[in-house]
Amino acid sequence: MVLALLAGLLIGSFLNVCVYRLPLDLSVVRPRSFCPHCEKTIAWYDNIPLLSFLLLRGRCRHCQARIPLRYPLVELATGLAFAVCVALFGVTLMAVKYAVFSAILITLIASDFEEHFLPDEFTLGGTLIGLALAPFIPVEGIVSFLLSRSLGTRWASLAEAAFSAAFFSGILWFAGWIYERLRHREGMGLGDVKMLAMVGAFLGTTGAQITLIVGGVLGVVIGGGYILIARKKASEYELPYGSFLGLGAFVAVVLWYLQYRR
Repeated sequence: MVLALLAGLLIGSFLNVCVYRLPLDLSVVRPRSFCPHCEKTIAWYDNIPLLSFLLLRGRCRHCQARIPLRYPLVELATGLAFAVCVALFGVTLMAVKYAVFSAILITLIASDFEEHFLPDEFTLGGTLIGLALAPFIPVEGIVSFLLSRSLGTRWASLAEAAFSAAFFSGILWFAGWIYERLRHREGMGLGDVKMLAMVGAFLGTTGAQITLIVGGVLGVVIGGGYILIARKKASEYELPYGSFLGLGAFVAVVLWYLQYRR
């Protein structure tokens, strides 16, 4: 579990690189990590997850610019997610699946909240990963239940993942299309649609449904509350809906686990 925590912290550090660089269409491999303010290369001892942030008191060693709080939060969240997955499922493929899913969700939540951007590398790439894992780690839902006897568990699980990815992303796309027709402006980005496809591939019909409902409720309550408090124009403010979908997906995982343990 400690090794999982450390691995998660390191992965979280890399995810921070992705959150910053992918919206700018920069390579996540080269150059080495640098301060976005003074562009000085960050030494390895200033790039240790969590510890360096604390030792530097949240500031760049060279220019003293503040390091966004997102960096330690993403590292900590990923580390804890990996540790929890191993604690709950042991060193198994199930733990790997949900650790990977958690890392993808954390990246998308942070990226959409900060940049209003959901990178294809994590939405479409995550969908492919979810589909690839489906034959080996059962995805439960109405489709797999109906087809398990005729196709067998593995193929029924893959069918469940594929159907969920296509069906729920299609629902979200259609809702956005209707909104655009009625209001004559974009109401749903394709990034959100692709993200829900990824969730469906990992969680199946039940998980995707919970994600869509909880994400919508959070968007109305939290997003609507922020618009009122900050006195934003509801017709102009772009809500980070992908962030709410990500939180909804975490709720779906928790509910699934509670059912799984029964």
